[in-house]
Amino acid sequence: MREGNARFVAGESRHPNQDASRRRSVAGGQHPFAVIFGCSDSRLAAEIIFDLGLGDAFVVRTAGQVIDDAVLGTIEYAVENLHTPLIMVLGHDSCGAVTATHATAHSGDMPRGFQRDLIERIMPSVLQTRRDGHDDVNAAVVEHTKQTSGRLLEQSRVINDAVSRGEVAVVGVFYHLQDGEAELVHGHGTWLPSA
Repeated sequence: MREGNARFVAGESRHPNQDASRRRSVAGGQHPFAVIFGCSDSRLAAEIIFDLGLGDAFVVRTAGQVIDDAVLGTIEYAVENLHTPLIMVLGHDSCGAVTATHATAHSGDMPRGFQRDLIERIMPSVLQTRRDGHDDVNAAVVEHTKQTSGRLLEQSRVINDAVSRGEVAVVGVFYHLQDGEAELVHGHGTWLPSA
């Protein structure tokens, strides 16, 4: 994945595994080498920024990469049934969900509807960043990416056990929208460098 991101950054994407032959070969089953749990932001298309193809990644997206029961169940499925060895939590600069949470932390004005749930789940990261002496959105995104990586292990026995057995690694990655670089910011387990 690092090599694919380097190609994307350099403008030399190869678009692997995206032809008719690959489509036919994965029609009978999937064996992705990574779960990518990222933000729903339209500029954060994991298959593109890591130069991946059909069947390479099991992608889960929510605004602000916020964990809920459906997300945990989806990732557990990939770990237990697809034997996917890498879980990547993918945050990015200028995240709208984290920006809204940052604004709420300053104003106290909570949004209406289900957006409130997003804000409440991201708020611990924003508050931790402030306690650490950083009061900017991108520092909060990095903190949220780290906390989300940790929460996967805390909230899911399936994921925690797989990491403990050395079968799965969980990493946090911060994506830079301007230059396309994906930066490793956190990890649990052994990350497989060839992936």
